[in-house]
Amino acid sequence: MTSREDRVWRVLEAVPDPEIPVLSIVDLGIVRHVEWRDDGRLHVGITPTYSGCPATEVIRGSVGRALDLAGYGDAVIDNVLTPPWTSDWLTEQGKQKLRAFGIAPPAESVDRPRRLISGSPVVACPRCASHATERVSEFGSTPCKAHYRCTACLEPFDYFKCI
Repeated sequence: MTSREDRVWRVLEAVPDPEIPVLSIVDLGIVRHVEWRDDGRLHVGITPTYSGCPATEVIRGSVGRALDLAGYGDAVIDNVLTPPWTSDWLTEQGKQKLRAFGIAPPAESVDRPRRLISGSPVVACPRCASHATERVSEFGSTPCKAHYRCTACLEPFDYFKCI
């Protein structure tokens, strides 16, 4: 990466996810590329976390404003739909931020999709790290999260689903 690309990545690292503001869009893994094309313009590719995600347009607007404020007003924001986003793209730093915020990060990889439909994963409580947890609802505060409860510390928490 060139230093000019590094500067853009630093700008993007400061753009928060609107639904989980402790995560940047870089932590979330939705920034697919930062590159200057032959036309001399900066192109930033972003992938929505899922089709129809209500935060996608908010993220595009936030990226555009951040790039504009950093002096990249003519940047092009590309939609990158292939391959589709997966929770495997969350960075390790992003997973740590989720835990610190009280949200359990994805417990499994989606590299073997059959595992995803074979029941609830074993999810560690983000507060006490116990694996004695149970799913309360398949849907939490956003569609990409499920609601769990720890039977050890009795605290409820959201779990970021494996997508």
